[in-house]
Amino acid sequence: MSKAETPLEQFKRATSSTARAMAKDSELNVVFSANGRGLHGEELRLPTPAKDLPAQDVQRIRGQADSTALRLRYHDAKSHQKLKPLDIQAAAIFDSVEQARCEALGMRRMEGVAQNLEALHEENLSQLGYNNAVTSEDIPLSEAMAVLAREALTGRAAEKTASQIAQIWRPNLSSEIFDTLNSLGDHIADQTEFAKTLQDLLGQLDFELEDSEEAETEEQDDQDQQDDNADDQDQQQTSEKSAPMEAESSDQGEAEGAPDDGGDSEGQQMEGQGQDSAGSPDQSPEFDPNHNFNAIHGYKTFTNHFDETIEAQDLCEDEELSRLRELLDKQLSHMQGVISKLANRLQRRLMAQQTRNWEFNLEEGLLDTARLTRVVTNPLHSLSFKQESDTDFKDTVVSLLIDNSGSMRGRPITIAAMSADILARTLERCGVKVEILGFTTKMWKGGQSREKWIEQNKPANPGRLNDLRHIIYKKADAPMRRARKNLGLMLREGILKENIDGEALLWAHNRLMARTEHRRILMVISDGAPVDDSTLSVNSGSYLEDHLRDAIEHIEKRSPVELLAIGIGHDVTRYYKRAVTISDAEQLGGIMMEKLAELFAETPRKKDIMGR
Repeated sequence: MSKAETPLEQFKRATSSTARAMAKDSELNVVFSANGRGLHGEELRLPTPAKDLPAQDVQRIRGQADSTALRLRYHDAKSHQKLKPLDIQAAAIFDSVEQARCEALGMRRMEGVAQNLEALHEENLSQLGYNNAVTSEDIPLSEAMAVLAREALTGRAAEKTASQIAQIWRPNLSSEIFDTLNSLGDHIADQTEFAKTLQDLLGQLDFELEDSEEAETEEQDDQDQQDDNADDQDQQQTSEKSAPMEAESSDQGEAEGAPDDGGDSEGQQMEGQGQDSAGSPDQSPEFDPNHNFNAIHGYKTFTNHFDETIEAQDLCEDEELSRLRELLDKQLSHMQGVISKLANRLQRRLMAQQTRNWEFNLEEGLLDTARLTRVVTNPLHSLSFKQESDTDFKDTVVSLLIDNSGSMRGRPITIAAMSADILARTLERCGVKVEILGFTTKMWKGGQSREKWIEQNKPANPGRLNDLRHIIYKKADAPMRRARKNLGLMLREGILKENIDGEALLWAHNRLMARTEHRRILMVISDGAPVDDSTLSVNSGSYLEDHLRDAIEHIEKRSPVELLAIGIGHDVTRYYKRAVTISDAEQLGGIMMEKLAELFAETPRKKDIMGR
């Protein structure tokens, strides 16, 4: 040890050496950084403690190092993946209990490791808010099973928050489940046997492990989609081969017709919709494309100099966004299976509506194999080609505008973020572009706008008196895989502040109006009326609410944008003509899928567009 080595350097060296020894990997690269978290490839990243090495930091970082090192030593990823169930919620339990197994092997043998890991779990559970949990609905089943498994595998009493989780969940579980939990210890050193016993436990928890069709992961969804496309091609080829040869005598009829699709009523209905809505709704004689949707009588802003429209990645460091995204995924792991199931249902309904329309007798395109026989029988006939025509269905853009106010903090905002994520991925696979936006303010109590107003001796009736912050989480043309991490920003402390709904609604609407898609849908998610203390303290009490009503009326009566609102514990039906109110944020994902499915099943009629 060098004499010049500081206590912080000593700590880093000792922690790195211990992690390598525990993992039995002398080549393990241990890196300390401000946002270090977990294993990345061959690199173990740990956070850097404060220079004075507070005891809480030291134990937490040692706990993270121990947890990862034990997994590296005792976990076989290939064996785990082979036995892991496809159901998302079951998979989350399978992962968390397997991690408990790896940690328990170290906790049984080393008291220091046990204390480090207990401190780490206590902090993580508290950070997730489970120390305030009251019922089992407040705690994911995967977290509860990990806590109970650690108790059973180590024989140690749980720490404060973990003990509270166990106490809340214990009455909901049968004695048979606890017997299986206790039997896990018999196989703690054998990962395969442990996994098989764990599968028995999942069966007792009513997971149907052999039938995971309804709870597909994203990769499985993509594979199913490829299979569906392949089936469509097979059906198309079969249809072409079985087409009656008499049809060859009427080239004009063939050019105007479409291949037989098996009489699918939804497909026929969609064809009709495409014909009915061929004219752009923007060209309705009652729609004025020059109408200024921001010019609403009686509403003004004191200054918009301090307002900002900003992309999510510009508000947070990339590593912090990754950490927040991980936190979002962890909080909603128990819900993702339910929302994914609904999303899969929505995707099947949407894909069923995308009938394939073909143009025949073309000089270029795909070779029309159904007409090859006439070339063989009469060489004077030229080859015939066909081309798939674009469907109106795909010419759609959806904008999700999410209230980022302080009252959305906690479960509402996390569920809104996850629902937006899954919905965007679902629609993207169906060829529909999605934009995800958020609205809040830069500051509480007015910010720089109010300071300027005070400097100017507080003129009466100043209008809106706060600095707006409009956040772009995902642009419509950006793929979801690039924007996915941005949604974690909604969990960042300090982001959620005031909500000025009217201006946010017009902002999102005007972004849609700049799009070229034929059909534009705007879905608003909010949990309350507009509130900004700075503005309402110097204007009438209904100033922001009146503006919101006027903005909604302008859009519903004058715009081709189809407007839909979902209120969480707040009656939005008194504002919007097309709206639904839910009592619990847990319902949000299902309602979003359901309402969008209803919209896509409808023809965008003029009377809907004109709000009459």
